[in-house]
Amino acid sequence: PRCGDPLGGSPSLTQSRHSRHLAGCAAALARFRWQRQRDLALAAEQLRLARRELGRITGHVGAEDVLDIIFRDFCVGK
Repeated sequence: PRCGDPLGGSPSLTQSRHSRHLAGCAAALARFRWQRQRDLALAAEQLRLARRELGRITGHVGAEDVLDIIFRDFCVGK
């Protein structure tokens, strides 16, 4: 298993980036809880950000991630 034996207790994070992404996910979820009563669009954005942080741990890469890399690393349209 990636994070240890689930029957053996709490999983351990083996990489500091996992910890960083989980912290980012938790922060986005906290912002979601605060914003869900105020602005549904902003709350939904926080859920998207939380999912993206988890995807960076699990290896799920979405189209948005690919486009971010293309526009960050390549000179497109210049």
